[in-house]
Amino acid sequence: MTLEIVQTGHPVLRKVARQISVDEIRSASTQRLIVEMRDTMRAAPGVGLAAPQIGESIQLAVIEDRSEYIKDIASEQLAVRQRSPIDCHVIINPKLTLVGESSVDFFEGCLSVEGYAAIVRRSAGVRVECLNERAEQTTITAQGWYARILQHEIDHLNGTLYIDRMQTRSFTNAENVDRFWRSRTIEEVQKHLGIHTDTIR
Repeated sequence: MTLEIVQTGHPVLRKVARQISVDEIRSASTQRLIVEMRDTMRAAPGVGLAAPQIGESIQLAVIEDRSEYIKDIASEQLAVRQRSPIDCHVIINPKLTLVGESSVDFFEGCLSVEGYAAIVRRSAGVRVECLNERAEQTTITAQGWYARILQHEIDHLNGTLYIDRMQTRSFTNAENVDRFWRSRTIEEVQKHLGIHTDTIR
């Protein structure tokens, strides 16, 4: 079963989601929700889906970057993005810590801002302390694209969308990302668009 993904403008996307208890995590309803969120994420398709995106204001997200999503991306681009397949997993009540001072700019999209993308600066490395789908404490250390996905999904749980962090001059529909920018480096895109990266926090 797939669920409706709410779009920007829906109030639930701007609320800080509530944490959920161990008993709630282990309940049949939450376990069913996790399966439905996974199926919805795959059907979209996307690499992450947070509960607020399907109208549930709870601190839960599913993440998966399937090998089929990246099979047509050049190996050089995968290396630059530090992107590789990620098995499906769940993060609940996450606490995010940015690791190091290095940051990276790349285009991001969102299933709740359908059809659009923009360049967003994210920390290159993160540590996430959270519970998994069995309510077990776990710590995730991530770099590159995986770190970006985690930051994006945890933003959702705190009422933040990528459009709040985007380099506004880069905002574009998805068709034009492919048409104009796919073969260029992010630095070339920023230069062409007149984005002064030294002024971006």
